[in-house]
Amino acid sequence: MTRVIVTRMSKDLDEKRTPGPLAGVRVVELGVMVAGPAAGGVMADWGADVIKVESPTGDPLRHIFAALGTVGDLPTPPFEMDNRGKRSVVLDVANEDDLSTLLSLIKDADVFLTNIRLPSLARLGLDPETLTEQFPNLIYALLTGYGQSGPDAARAGYDVGAFWARSGLAQNTVPLDAYPSMLGGGVGDHVTAITLVSGIAAALFDRTRTGRGRLVHTSLLRAGVYANSWTLGVHLRFGRVESARHREDSRTPLINPYRTGDGRGLWLLGLEADRHWPNVVRAIGREDLFDDPRFATATSRKENGGVIVALLDEVFARYTRDELTKILDAHDVWWAPINTIADALEDPQVILNEGLVDMTPQEGDEPFRAANSPIDFGGYTVRPRAVPTLGEHEPRW
Repeated sequence: MTRVIVTRMSKDLDEKRTPGPLAGVRVVELGVMVAGPAAGGVMADWGADVIKVESPTGDPLRHIFAALGTVGDLPTPPFEMDNRGKRSVVLDVANEDDLSTLLSLIKDADVFLTNIRLPSLARLGLDPETLTEQFPNLIYALLTGYGQSGPDAARAGYDVGAFWARSGLAQNTVPLDAYPSMLGGGVGDHVTAITLVSGIAAALFDRTRTGRGRLVHTSLLRAGVYANSWTLGVHLRFGRVESARHREDSRTPLINPYRTGDGRGLWLLGLEADRHWPNVVRAIGREDLFDDPRFATATSRKENGGVIVALLDEVFARYTRDELTKILDAHDVWWAPINTIADALEDPQVILNEGLVDMTPQEGDEPFRAANSPIDFGGYTVRPRAVPTLGEHEPRW
């Protein structure tokens, strides 16, 4: 049975909505699946007028559950998240007349946003060189899997392949002798999308000074390398990397996940070893550890990290998480809950800080909530508009 969470919904969202900071910006999006449309979705949340150009069969993300083998006509939350507030226009860009219609839309747009692979764009005359020459004021926002150059520039990426696997991020999350775990859907796509949006915003600002548009490009791989830059930087500077270890053998036991006696998880956040160790010792009532040479310095505690993990496992198992976290707070020990998805949706910090947002349903649809885009703007009350049905709108501004 599908669990539907229906929470407070406002009947006057349109009245409460105010134009966002991108109100008046026109965006033509020729994109599929996640990363490119996610960038357009954020811009639509922020008030931009985004025309989503789809093939006659629609963006494949509309049908992702069927593609994964799910039976039944279900809503598609991934598509809803990244395409709310847009206008859907159906054009077959392989058709000369429809391609001409697309170019007429681009002519009057501020931004052309695409994550279509470069060879396909070139065949249609929609490549960056052609369009930026034809429309000098246009911001051409390109999102690729692996970049514009190199032997794999035209290779299909997806965030699992380009962002996680190829950047080293996936393997860096587990010990070298372990396979990476399954990764949350769309995570790398959304990181890369917000990266592209920041570039588009910079290019729009630059255009106010120069009067000219330009190409703005990022890739799943480039964003993954940036996200993994701490680990890559250590290797670049020192020629080595501290690979992930099994938690029982952690060399950073104060930055480690633990479970309490009721089976709930928390993550200790003791980044500064010498500063945080004394508080942990006092919290667990083991002041005798101050005299143990194995734990006398940050270096010795690192070398005996597995011993500390076993000790904390034993102590934490005596408490429920609520009991333990009160003790940790009383001794200024820093921690964070390890939330399940259900926990996160009910977390007061998520709710009170508007991590979730009321969606505007299509007429006849049930109200629902979704994740909010990640930035607030003082003076604006931004609320997502409805998710468009395929071909709902006419191809005009």
